[in-house]
Amino acid sequence: MQNRQTGISRFAFWSAVSFLVVLLILLMVQVDRQWTRMDAMQRIMTEQATDIRNSRQVLRQLEQTLRSGQFAVGQAENINAESGPDKAFSRAYAAMQQPDYAQGDWLRLAFATGLKTLTPLVSADAYSADVQSFVLESLLTRDPDTLEWSGLLAKNWQISDDGLIITFKLRSGITFSDGEPLTAEDVVFTYDFIMNEQIAAPRSRAYLSRIASVTAIDELTVEFVFSEPYFNSLQLAGSIDILPAHFYGPYLDAPQKFNESRGILMGSGPYRLADPTTWTPDQGVVELVRNPRYWAPVDASFDRIIWRIIENDSARLTTFRNGDIDVYSALPREYETLLKDAAITERSQDFEYLSPTAGYSFIAWNQARQGEATRFADKRVRMAMSLLTDVDRILGEIFLGYGQPAISPFMEGSGQHDPQNVRIPHDVERAKTLLSEAGYADRDGDGVLESADGEPFEFELTFFQDSDDTRRMVLFLRDIYARAGIVLEPKPTEWSIMVENIQNKNFDAITLAWTSGVEIDIYQMFHSSQTVEGGDNFINYENPALDAVIDKARAEVDEQKRMQYWHQAEKMLVEDQPYTFLFRRNTMAFVDKRIHNLEKTSLGLNLMSVPVEIYVPTAMQQQR
Repeated sequence: MQNRQTGISRFAFWSAVSFLVVLLILLMVQVDRQWTRMDAMQRIMTEQATDIRNSRQVLRQLEQTLRSGQFAVGQAENINAESGPDKAFSRAYAAMQQPDYAQGDWLRLAFATGLKTLTPLVSADAYSADVQSFVLESLLTRDPDTLEWSGLLAKNWQISDDGLIITFKLRSGITFSDGEPLTAEDVVFTYDFIMNEQIAAPRSRAYLSRIASVTAIDELTVEFVFSEPYFNSLQLAGSIDILPAHFYGPYLDAPQKFNESRGILMGSGPYRLADPTTWTPDQGVVELVRNPRYWAPVDASFDRIIWRIIENDSARLTTFRNGDIDVYSALPREYETLLKDAAITERSQDFEYLSPTAGYSFIAWNQARQGEATRFADKRVRMAMSLLTDVDRILGEIFLGYGQPAISPFMEGSGQHDPQNVRIPHDVERAKTLLSEAGYADRDGDGVLESADGEPFEFELTFFQDSDDTRRMVLFLRDIYARAGIVLEPKPTEWSIMVENIQNKNFDAITLAWTSGVEIDIYQMFHSSQTVEGGDNFINYENPALDAVIDKARAEVDEQKRMQYWHQAEKMLVEDQPYTFLFRRNTMAFVDKRIHNLEKTSLGLNLMSVPVEIYVPTAMQQQR
């Protein structure tokens, strides 16, 4: 009996202790939530105080203007009552004139890979750039139809006769999303921040290397001075995303904190993160809310833009079928089937096209690891790999012909491409000859090539693990390389790990894709100077002759002469094969019929255009 009572007492004791521990944990969670709410409230109160302060300043200026008698009716900077807003917003303004135009609802999208970071400059992928395009703004924007530049943050600009000085006049009344004004000092800060060697922005520094200085002439005037002529100087200066100095400035005292951050994102754009500092990849979703202080004459239509991270292809299609995302980019093997699927076609509109600025996919051959040259440093080996890579069969059998073989970084039909530079054919015998010349032979009769010192020709090909088509392509390559005595070890890898491996140059070969543009500058990918840590020449490719041609092309403002240099550069790349250039893929998108005003432009579908041109009519809205 005594033992039983002792057992009951112990049970009661440990039950009480467990109960107290649970209470303590719940209390800690509650306290943590309270602190989070207090931080959010403090941020909102700070922003509201800024709004009140700015409103008082505007009232004082208005009062002074009235007293001085200088007030003139109708001097609105951005909106003209008869013609509408200026050029940068003309397409978005035209959308507003549609009879069924309405604001509201959410735009719901999906990313096929997890994002490593949203922090500008630190991020290195097109997915984070998509998010940033709604949050950050630059001085200029390009018309998607005419491809002409027009002022966004800049009201106007002047270029000196020698082309070395560009002076931008900013619009007045622009604020960042926290209410702080955007001035010329923020433009200067952005340039200085990027050029600070402690900030992990080697790609952006490479772009800006030809700018000698950026100076604020007054509160709304900023001057860019180039050290030498550069063909793309207006785009270079006008496309820098302007960062708020008061927000990013403190990170200069703790650059490592910025470099390792996941979601430090604030700008002057139409959307913002609810909290500009706390986004992390483990949230599995990116959610932007409307910027309540957006300065422009045309507000964006959607209340929210949401990207869900759905890495599995089938899961992404299922999510689209269920109506939980608005856009689905079809895989080639399913596109024809989906076109006949009534459940899909009844609720969506489809688009299939090859964008004139479509990016290109490739296999990159790493030419040095840990300071030691690899077998791919020999251009005969790289050429042999390209000769063995049957691009036509890959494009036809795996991607069902929805694309165009790539010859070089330059798109066929563009001024940068020379028709005399033709793509590398599939030629197994020539590949074997080149490999033999490079010292490779099957020395032990096991069917695998060995180098002169007996090392078998084996390598790992890194690829994104959740892309079924890429996986099939890699397995196809494994088979055709094996027939030539080369062992390919597929290395499926998570996207965030791939990014780290690229930055650390920790791979044998990797298959990726670059985005493209109207006229692209290949300096960052192929110039020897960009083999630096974190640079985009992550394959350690060096060719001094190509460097000289790239330098000449970048410095040539005469378009006809510059194209001749690009043609020379293209010839060298075709002969050198630092990449095996694969193909440009068609866009095959299904978009929910709720989304109105979609159209194809010279830059592709206007789905992601900013200023925002698409909308959902009131009767079709689902989220309010």
